Amino acid sequence: MRDDNGLYYYPNPGNKKIKMYVHKENDEIWFRMMKADDPKMWDEHGWVPYDAVVEASKLAENRQFNPLLVYDINVARELIREAGEDQSDQNM
Repeated sequence: MRDDNGLYYYPNPGNKKIKMYVHKENDEIWFRMMKADDPKMWDEHGWVPYDAVVEASKLAENRQFNPLLVYDINVARELIREAGEDQSDQNM
């Protein structure tokens, strides 16, 4: 899906108030979350590279919350591919 902020998916399909935006830059996928109930989040938290998500998933405090489930690399890749924004595919 796409809106004025870019490509996004719902990390929890049952909660349409949270959107996860994705984009690809220099062959790396980046994520940015927006919560309708917390509009400041968009301004206070910037784009996060997937490598940082992977590292966060390894931290002990994230054992009960797995960031890899919310920051879904497979969904992000598919959205980018479907939108024709996968630069690596376009350059081949």
